[in-house]
Amino acid sequence: CRPECVSNGECPSHMACINQKCKDPCPGTCGTGALCKVVSHTPQCICPEGYAGNPFSLCTPKIPDRVEEKPTPCQPSPCGANAVCREQNGAGSCSCLPEFVGNPYEGCRPECVINTDCPADKSCMRNKCQDPCPGTCGQNALCQVVNHLPSCTCIQGYTGDPFRYCNAVPQQPVQAPPPANPCNPSPCGPNSQCRENNGQAICSCLPTYVGSPPGCRPECVVSSECASNKACMNQKCVDPCPGTCGRNADCQVINHSPICSCRQGFTGDPFSQCRPIPPPPPMPTPPQYINPCQPSPCGPLSECRDIGGSPSCSCLPQYTGTPPNCKPECTINAECPSNQACIREKCRDPCPGSCGAGAMCNVINHTPVCTCPEGYTGDPFTNCFPKPPPVEPVEADDPCNPSPCGPNAECSNGICTCLPEYQGDPYRGCRPECVLNNDCPRDKACIRNKCLDPCPGTCGQNAMCDVINH
Repeated sequence: CRPECVSNGECPSHMACINQKCKDPCPGTCGTGALCKVVSHTPQCICPEGYAGNPFSLCTPKIPDRVEEKPTPCQPSPCGANAVCREQNGAGSCSCLPEFVGNPYEGCRPECVINTDCPADKSCMRNKCQDPCPGTCGQNALCQVVNHLPSCTCIQGYTGDPFRYCNAVPQQPVQAPPPANPCNPSPCGPNSQCRENNGQAICSCLPTYVGSPPGCRPECVVSSECASNKACMNQKCVDPCPGTCGRNADCQVINHSPICSCRQGFTGDPFSQCRPIPPPPPMPTPPQYINPCQPSPCGPLSECRDIGGSPSCSCLPQYTGTPPNCKPECTINAECPSNQACIREKCRDPCPGSCGAGAMCNVINHTPVCTCPEGYTGDPFTNCFPKPPPVEPVEADDPCNPSPCGPNAECSNGICTCLPEYQGDPYRGCRPECVLNNDCPRDKACIRNKCLDPCPGTCGQNAMCDVINH
């Protein structure tokens, strides 16, 4: 077993390696009111539009200038966050504030935000890469920083809890001191062995480990660290064929995986047993064709083609990636641009078919919003029709004429409410509970603008119905 990650490079670019797990580094990183985005495993904090301040501590609303001043090279400031502008020879020059680094024209950041921004022997403390040892260990203890974390050990001749107090080891009866063992404690590091030679410690890696102490490591952890004709088994690059195929079968390793096939003149299941092919009739028969795509080595959502007797893998149409890692364009709306929605695993415009006749459709945050155009009225989800000519009001003080309400809302004594089965802001416009399946939970479907269970009446007698992705 191995941890999910040891360094940031083993995580996606929008995550960082925190406590040997790939996690979002943003939570708890930025100050109040600041926005956080992850670029190359590193969280970047910025104040939103209309706010100013140190995004790593607090963003506050900008105070508008009360007196119009003549524009200067520093007004408005060309500098990014945590930078200061100074006028030099009629031009603005930006520099980072003290204890901040980076490009002052794009934005300065503190020396560190998380431990992995620092060298392995430092920790990120109050946005500075510092030695975490001072004040950590108890009396008579030594401190060593391992992967940003302090590790305490009692000094030689002392024992106890190194994080609290180490006591002197009681004196043993006077006897001839044993010869000093240079291998105790071992200076060789993990996965290594130490032997004494003329009073010197000789370090070497344990069997089945490679490298040089103190950097001994297993030969492999995953198969991709081995040659393509080997697989990683018990942390060794070995031939995966022995014991895999049945009798009278040959084994070939393709991309670390054993592929079994019956030998010439044999047939059957190559993973259990191949039997001799019955003698053919006197009429000559063409040589047996062995399809290299059976079984397919390409993985899911892919197709295999025989090219010159070798399998050629490619992703199925409408799928992206490289076999065996083919995947759809999207599975949820968040994987599409905000003006598109994930419909049948494709990022598409959700407007076609969503609005009624004569209505306009705008996509807001993956959701189609229907409105009647200027001069039209009605339910934009069913039909928009021209507004009737204005009728002379009977009472000049009727608060509902003209109506202050939006589409699909009704007015009573100047108060707007959504029509039954509609929801939203009645002064801007009410919409049905749903328009697309993606507006509903995954165990519901959008049926007649309501999120309902699609199972009733769908399956046959004595059948069970499960709702998967609407």
